[in-house]
Amino acid sequence: MKYTIRLIPLLVIVLFMASCVSQKKYTELEARQRQCSDDLTMAQQQNLELTAERTELTSRLEQMMKEAGNLRNDTARLGMALRDSRYSQERLQKSYQELLENSERNITGSKNEIQKILAELQMAQEKLLHRQDSIRNMEYELAVKQKKLLELQRVLAAKDSAVMALRKKVTDALLGFQGKGLTIETRNGKVYVSLEESLLFNSGSYSIGSRGETALGQLAGVLATNRDINVVIEGHTDNVPYKGAGQLKDNWDLSVMRATAVVKILTKGGKVDPSRLTAAGRGEYMPLATNQTTDGRATNRRTEIILTPKLDELFQIIEAN
Repeated sequence: MKYTIRLIPLLVIVLFMASCVSQKKYTELEARQRQCSDDLTMAQQQNLELTAERTELTSRLEQMMKEAGNLRNDTARLGMALRDSRYSQERLQKSYQELLENSERNITGSKNEIQKILAELQMAQEKLLHRQDSIRNMEYELAVKQKKLLELQRVLAAKDSAVMALRKKVTDALLGFQGKGLTIETRNGKVYVSLEESLLFNSGSYSIGSRGETALGQLAGVLATNRDINVVIEGHTDNVPYKGAGQLKDNWDLSVMRATAVVKILTKGGKVDPSRLTAAGRGEYMPLATNQTTDGRATNRRTEIILTPKLDELFQIIEAN
């Protein structure tokens, strides 16, 4: 027991010394490990730098090789061009010599050829001058035609404007009769006032009733204040044969008499100059609808008053062309 107690301090000392030795080696190993790690990091960094430098050098080498190839190609092309140039120069020199040798022999022939060329040139110049004159004449004629066309367009526009203004005046004057046997429309640059038979006449008669006289009197007022209007009155019938007695023999006679009766109302009291009016009978030969139905026949039995602005200026332009 005493021996055991004496050994304990000795063991403690041995263990302590062993512990001190192990700790020292561990510290040294740890230091060496850190050094190795630092060396490895530095080596890796250097490796990256060397890799980048190698890539750059490789790229520069490729560029230099490409430039060297281009230089070789350029040198080859320049060599060929130089050879071609020398060859061309030799040919020109030869041609020049031949020209000098032949000039004396060809001088007479050259004079004749020059005179021929000069004659052809003069002829071509004369043709050119003639063509230029023709072009100038065509340009002048075109300018004149364009001017006339613009003038014609102006007159047509004025005519259309006059027709629209006339229609408005007639519409305003006959407003109370529209839809009651009277219609107003514009066709072909003219104003058509269409009056049904029921508004003006009894069946088979050419005597105008009071309603018709009122409507025509209001229209006469418009025509009296618009003197540049030509007026055509057309009488129309259906195809039912006329069965009246007296001087009328057929529908054609009836249509003419009805147109004449309208003229007399329009000129009554000197409102409208008779020289501006034309009466015409169309009979049954210009129907607007079928004569197979009652409504169709009623539509065809009408009197049309056709109003046209005077186109003297337009006709003058057309005749001038």
